[in-house]
Amino acid sequence: MLLLNQRPEHNQPLVAADAEALGMAGGERAERYLKARQNDAETPLHALPALADELGIAALHVKDEGQRLGLSSFKALGGAYAVMRLVLEEAGKWLGRDVDIGEINDARVREIASGMIFVCATDGNHGRSVAQGASLVGARSVVFVHAGVSRERVAAIARFGAEIVDVEGGYDHAVREVARVGAERGWKIVSNTSWLGYERVPGLVMQGYTVIVRETLRRMAEPPTHVFLQAGVGGFAAAIAGHMAVMLGLRRPKAIVVEPRRSACVYASVEAGRPVTIVHQQPTVMTMLECAEPSLVGWRVLARVGDAFMTVDEEDAVAVMKRLARPSGNDPAIVSGESGGAGLAGLVRAAGDSHMRTALGLDRHSRVLVINSEGATDHGRFAELVGMAPEEVFLQTAESRSGSLS
Repeated sequence: MLLLNQRPEHNQPLVAADAEALGMAGGERAERYLKARQNDAETPLHALPALADELGIAALHVKDEGQRLGLSSFKALGGAYAVMRLVLEEAGKWLGRDVDIGEINDARVREIASGMIFVCATDGNHGRSVAQGASLVGARSVVFVHAGVSRERVAAIARFGAEIVDVEGGYDHAVREVARVGAERGWKIVSNTSWLGYERVPGLVMQGYTVIVRETLRRMAEPPTHVFLQAGVGGFAAAIAGHMAVMLGLRRPKAIVVEPRRSACVYASVEAGRPVTIVHQQPTVMTMLECAEPSLVGWRVLARVGDAFMTVDEEDAVAVMKRLARPSGNDPAIVSGESGGAGLAGLVRAAGDSHMRTALGLDRHSRVLVINSEGATDHGRFAELVGMAPEEVFLQTAESRSGSLS
């Protein structure tokens, strides 16, 4: 299913708060904060010429966030960044002056951080980022997880010292519980989705994601003509499309937002003309995208810079995982988790449909960017779906590189 953006806000400037969060100064600050982390390393941008040729486009690039900061997900950029920002702001209040990232490990700042408790809900990846950020600055973290979060992902969060709180229902119920409990106890809520009256912190989380755009555009000879972006609550897609619009202006690529058909709250909101809450019928294999209501900030941005909205099926996502793990030609092998390749799944579906190709302007001259938003955050599930362990894919990639150098 495909919907073109026909909202009156389409192609209009971002509202002031979103322009500030996703603007150049915010992106530069996010990069500066990232460089203060010991394990900072730019993630790779892969060209996949064989797959591009099969899809009938000029070029296909995959930004591989599965290798980000040891967390195997783009989420490493958002939650941890917001935690660091909030700690330094709190330290500034106590010390009566601006406190910069270079002071993050100073004894006085860490003493202040030790009295702070950060709380969030997660499908798995965001919780790890918030927990890691809290552990980096010496703060505490509490992460609410629902029954759909695998035990392997919960264990990965707990390794950073987070207190785990199990809740009934799905992700959206966990978000509501975090809002209630966090307000009652005075904890710092670090959510990757926003609601009425709670927008600034999700904006900081999104600001962290702009690093992906900045790294990518520096590596590309020409900017992409299209970018396919997966969405859960919409914050990730909005951050990427919004920052690209700021950086590229009229040269920005067409932004196509891709969701699981079983959990398409942004798509349903576009159909309704307003943010809506959907009722889940069946769980989706794309667990990190299983959200029932969009972020208000994400919705506001995508209404302006999202050019089309589409859905993909379960088999589309699994097929992309397998294809990236077993590439054709000289394309590199890539480990992509269940949700990581949803954007690429959208491209594959659109490229194979003549009506979608025409509607999106996909042709032999198109340069497409997709983002592998997560690697194998659950190794057992990856092996079950792909038929090989993540380590085997990495080994295959290493052998391929070795062969090309010999």
